[in-house]
Amino acid sequence: MGFTKYTSQAEKVRARMNEGIKSPEVRVIGPEGENFGVLPIREALARAQAAGLDLIEISPNAQPPVCKITDYGKFKYEQKKKDKEIKSKAHVTETKVTQVKIGTSERDMQIKAGKAAAWLKEGHRVRVDLFLWGRYKYMEYEFLKERLERFLAVIPEGFKIAEPIQKGLKGLSVSIERDTSKKTAPQKKAPEISASSEKA
Repeated sequence: MGFTKYTSQAEKVRARMNEGIKSPEVRVIGPEGENFGVLPIREALARAQAAGLDLIEISPNAQPPVCKITDYGKFKYEQKKKDKEIKSKAHVTETKVTQVKIGTSERDMQIKAGKAAAWLKEGHRVRVDLFLWGRYKYMEYEFLKERLERFLAVIPEGFKIAEPIQKGLKGLSVSIERDTSKKTAPQKKAPEISASSEKA
């Protein structure tokens, strides 16, 4: 590779390079990670040119700035890789909520299960609420728990329990999150959460 002139491309990665470096002296890192110490900018540029590489400023706020002798294409690739990693780590996760009731139809169950699966794929945590009202609040816990687990069983995405089933003022709830070790399963037919076999 020839000695590349400072262009607007370098500005896109927010790094000065070659003649664009304004500091009279810089700390230089070699192409294999060697520490060449602090050098006058002319000597640093000469070393980069002799190696057929570029001198790229990687720590502009250091005193003096730190520059690396490297291939500009390789530098751009590494920058993109770092940006991608930072972006993935900065992904904001939310707790999404879906609600089912005793008597929720099969169609609505399928829709809600599909939506929960989509949220899990996006990396969000999902809280499933079994909303109870009136006499349903006083049914046996095991009966209600089984109704909530029926819904979990038809979610077509691998998940694990993040927070176990708990009973609150408005009903039962459970929180789940994606489990990448489990394979996505085809969506099953959702049974209606009915009270046909309710217990006194």
